[in-house]
Amino acid sequence: MEIKIDSKGYYGEFGGTYVPEILLSNVENLKKAYYEAIDDDDFKKEFETLLRDYVGRPSPLYYANRLSQKYGAKIYLKREDLNHTGAHKINNTIGQILLAKRMGKTRIIAETGAGQHGVATATVCALMDMPCVVYMGALDVARQRPNVEKMKMLGATVVPVQSGNKTLKDATNEAIRDWCCNPRDTYYIIGSTMGPHPYPEMVAKFQSVISQEIKKQLKEKEGRDYPDTLIACVGGGSNAAGTFLNYLNEKRTKLVAVEAGGLGIDSGETAATMHCGTTGIIHGAKTLLMQDNDGQIIEPYSISAGLDYPGVGPLHSHLFKTGRMKVYAVTDDEALKAALDLTRLEGIIPALESAHALAALEKMKFEKDEVVVLTVSGRGDKDMDTYLNHFSK
Repeated sequence: MEIKIDSKGYYGEFGGTYVPEILLSNVENLKKAYYEAIDDDDFKKEFETLLRDYVGRPSPLYYANRLSQKYGAKIYLKREDLNHTGAHKINNTIGQILLAKRMGKTRIIAETGAGQHGVATATVCALMDMPCVVYMGALDVARQRPNVEKMKMLGATVVPVQSGNKTLKDATNEAIRDWCCNPRDTYYIIGSTMGPHPYPEMVAKFQSVISQEIKKQLKEKEGRDYPDTLIACVGGGSNAAGTFLNYLNEKRTKLVAVEAGGLGIDSGETAATMHCGTTGIIHGAKTLLMQDNDGQIIEPYSISAGLDYPGVGPLHSHLFKTGRMKVYAVTDDEALKAALDLTRLEGIIPALESAHALAALEKMKFEKDEVVVLTVSGRGDKDMDTYLNHFSK
């Protein structure tokens, strides 16, 4: 069965457009502008030029020799941590800021959890001389202080959100409220493969440069353009979507997603949406989310601010439900151990989000010389306080 999105924005049963009436015309205009832009040679050229000359793409595909020896496979790391701003998020914000300009929007808003999307949005707004407001949960503001200061230095206004559990879900709620109040001049740069159609498709498309590059780089290194296994962490799902998109219908490649188990999937303190969630509607799309019997959101928990979200993008819900994608849940402690392992084995300090993907290696068995590609979605600078607090005990 070929995996693709339909004209209404559904991957199977998941997706769609569930927005207040005041935003419906905005979403329809966005959809029209997006489909026109991705078929426009000038738009594509400007996007590709900025990815090359500003972001620093292509990002390397690095053969992790000592990691490979440990697990008995040929493990390559897709180094999104080496992008400008330190994560994959910049790929998407470049695409969306160009789209916002094309649509004549004059004000940008965004949500952020770990702060990487906020930094990436503030960065492209500085580049394009546009005002920027970033909504961020107050808890995340406290635990991701370096990224907050970067956003401010770049000229963005950072709004700490005090509602709910003060994390990504609550920041998204506030960004949507802002959009509802300012629909005419404001463009909302969503950072992950969530939200109403066309956002999940659009974010995946802009991030698919990751898997485009993997194909070319593997061809050079292994003589074939597909790995046996692809691994990426999943919160909302943008880096995983970018890693998987050009392999969705490649039967020779196993797709492995890793979500945040928190203190354990049965602990009540988790963000393992696909393990614990049921079908519902959140932030404009039908997808899997953590909710009680009355449909009220169950607050997620993870040590990782970027994975601390009660839902997941509709593409990932579809891949999980159809069995195309295997999903592991990794606890805080497992992720912290994996981060230290990569640091000591390869001299690479990963973001906590990426550490969850790395921790899945311990849960898997590999054939000899199996080719594995794992996306290191971000660097660990922003998480140093967490690492120091943990490893100094």
